[in-house]
Amino acid sequence: MGLAERRKALGYSQEALAGLLGVDRTTVGRWESGRIEPQPPQRRGLAKALEVSLQELDALLTQPRAKGPEPTRQSGDHASGGDPDDMIRREFLRILTVSGALMALAVEEAEAFTDGLLTGTPAVFEQMNSHLWQVYQLARSKGSVYPVIRDQLTALNEALAAGRVRYQALLSVSADLFQLAGEVAFDGNRYTDAAASYSLAAAVSREAGAYDLWACALVRHAYLDMSEQRYRQATQVLSAAERLAGRGDHELATRHWVASVQAEAYAGLGDLTACERALDQAEEVTHLTMNGTTGGWLRFDGTRLAEERGARYVQLGRLDLAETTLQTALGQTALSSGPSYRRRSAVLASLAAVGAKRRDPDQVLVYGREAVTLARASNSGYVARRLQALCEEFGPLSRDHRVAELGAEIATLSTPLREG
Repeated sequence: MGLAERRKALGYSQEALAGLLGVDRTTVGRWESGRIEPQPPQRRGLAKALEVSLQELDALLTQPRAKGPEPTRQSGDHASGGDPDDMIRREFLRILTVSGALMALAVEEAEAFTDGLLTGTPAVFEQMNSHLWQVYQLARSKGSVYPVIRDQLTALNEALAAGRVRYQALLSVSADLFQLAGEVAFDGNRYTDAAASYSLAAAVSREAGAYDLWACALVRHAYLDMSEQRYRQATQVLSAAERLAGRGDHELATRHWVASVQAEAYAGLGDLTACERALDQAEEVTHLTMNGTTGGWLRFDGTRLAEERGARYVQLGRLDLAETTLQTALGQTALSSGPSYRRRSAVLASLAAVGAKRRDPDQVLVYGREAVTLARASNSGYVARRLQALCEEFGPLSRDHRVAELGAEIATLSTPLREG
């Protein structure tokens, strides 16, 4: 039995299954035809909808696929399932070739940003990158920043082709922008785009000799491994990032951010001692004077360490420690300046997870409902993933109709695969 047969056996149409999973009907068609594979967050939801285990789902996906015409592309259907062939058809590769270097990013063709920017100096590009990171940080919907990033890349490409920017000066600017493009793709669950962007950022940073940029690109790559629960692989990537950060600028917080993410990987492996040691190293960021500047690609300043520590304790099952720490973090999000929908909803999801592990439906509902409201306001794929992970903790609580209704609300959250 293949994927399509299992769907039909349960009485789902492609449209019904797509609606349940928050994807386009054409995405379901591509899964069934074998043109693309579901991304990790989609696999969990798909397995649940088809009432099979993840192992059984893998078997369904490897069965011979039904042949038929490719589904008609709908307007705005941007790489819904992370289909690399589709991205290539959308001008996946933009090539910059100077002095034998090859650099590319998965973006569509776009018009030049402005005539003034095209004739600008590297400092102008750096200033624009810094502005884009600020916009990204404050934006409710991270995908809304992508078109401007795309235009900035086009401007860089055309300025380079015209010989208006020195190659060496361009490298760090490009590595910076590749990381931002990767962040937007990752938040929208476009893992193939994100991996391509982070790999390019690492390669360009290496050529520029920019160790901090290079380390940060590896850290962001490690998040891709952890999103698939490949924690041991993540620790290997982070170990390399740690060594690079050690060669970087010690006025920057790079090495402390590496330690913070290492704590998450260690928690995933169930190693409390290593996790707490890494968190302690991360907290040393408070001793920095923060004289170094990055323009936005390194934003770690320790203000989120309480929520990070709380989330790690949830991973490790240390619920009392988790709740105390998360309550402190929740108060900090209320005091933070500017919109903090994504940050606050992540803390709320962690507190709801504590309630689920304690089998306390009221705690799940109080925090879970507010997190869902904020997830809708932010349209963040990251928050949607956190809430989908919460559903996996419900267990017997799912028999409570209120918790079941919350789970149904979470299922309707779309992880924005078509951003940009």
